[in-house]
Amino acid sequence: MVFDTVLLRFGELTVKGRNRGRFEQQMMRQVQSTLSIFPALTFTKTYGRIYISLNGTAYEPVAERLQTVFGIVSFSPVKSVPSETQAILDGALEVMRSYPDRERTFKVSVRRVYKKFPYDSQEMNRMVGGHVLRATPKLSVDVHRPDLELRVEINEQATYIFTEVTAAAGGFPYGTNGKAMLMLSGGIDSPVAGYMAMRKGLELELIHFHSYPFTSEQAKDKVIDLAGRLATYAGQPLKLYLVSFTDIQTSFTQAKQDHLIITLMRRAMLRIAQQLAESNGALAVVTGDSLGQVASQTLGSMNVIGRALELPLLRPLVMMDKQEIIHIAERIGTYETSILPFEDCCTLFVPRSPSTNPNLRVVETVEAHVPQLQQMIEQAVQETEILVIEPGGTSAKQAVESADWF
Repeated sequence: MVFDTVLLRFGELTVKGRNRGRFEQQMMRQVQSTLSIFPALTFTKTYGRIYISLNGTAYEPVAERLQTVFGIVSFSPVKSVPSETQAILDGALEVMRSYPDRERTFKVSVRRVYKKFPYDSQEMNRMVGGHVLRATPKLSVDVHRPDLELRVEINEQATYIFTEVTAAAGGFPYGTNGKAMLMLSGGIDSPVAGYMAMRKGLELELIHFHSYPFTSEQAKDKVIDLAGRLATYAGQPLKLYLVSFTDIQTSFTQAKQDHLIITLMRRAMLRIAQQLAESNGALAVVTGDSLGQVASQTLGSMNVIGRALELPLLRPLVMMDKQEIIHIAERIGTYETSILPFEDCCTLFVPRSPSTNPNLRVVETVEAHVPQLQQMIEQAVQETEILVIEPGGTSAKQAVESADWF
């Protein structure tokens, strides 16, 4: 094995000033948790870097799991050698010889972090490049557009030599920017919104509304699978709140205001989400709204719907078009599950001509005449079923009395 270490680089957390230490500690904990299935690994943290010693562990499965860790902007498989001139020269040659023996171009980029090293970066560039060229006749130098860039980072404790830089998830470590509730439907958009929210450091708890018996068990299983995929990116189990919406939804159909049904449903969902958020220490609600995509996501509709909520309403996808959202869904592994043909409550009782510019005063008047609407909202909250979703999608009920979280 040529490469014995993985070098991790941090992303946006590097701008956090005095809070940087807290972010880096959380980053370290998350990396260790994600890679806990590899017991031989050892970890070292320096300023702006984490080094993972493989100790015989294969690099590829480690790299696959690192792709899901928020806060890592990129990583590289590296060969570590003592910070001694001859060891660096020999290590650089070994790395270059690990590639097939054919004609290609390269350049050397040395970064001398350890300032007491006897040669500066430019001198080491020449020394390493000359040593590699003499031993590998098929290589030539191209400093502008090389096929390979041989990178050398000289630190006091060791020198790290590598050529590959793999892009990672970026963003902030999971949970470092507070907690929010994600309204998770079975569609394409909301799992992507959850991914985007987690990437910015939000800890998430998930809310799904169902209308049994109008919605099926397969629809519930579909949402559990999506939650499991999001839990993989969180690196830990996620709570999923299953809210029965049947009584509320059917009461709206009896209000004889078909064009407002979607608006009324969304506002009731946000009221329920707010109660769950406040009782669980969440400071915002996240949705998968994308401006103009459907009738409830016009600017007029979003304005009226959003006024039902007092907490901040976060819409990570609001300015993205559908193809952009689908591309992310495919990349994060939620798309194939999202397109399974099992209806959720949002696709039931959809009117032929839903309002795209509802009047807030009219909506509030209709709500005031829905019998026992507030009591039904309170009952839906109290009867919420809580599942704990493990990474990958397995679930277990959480036996929590309503008094414990109200």
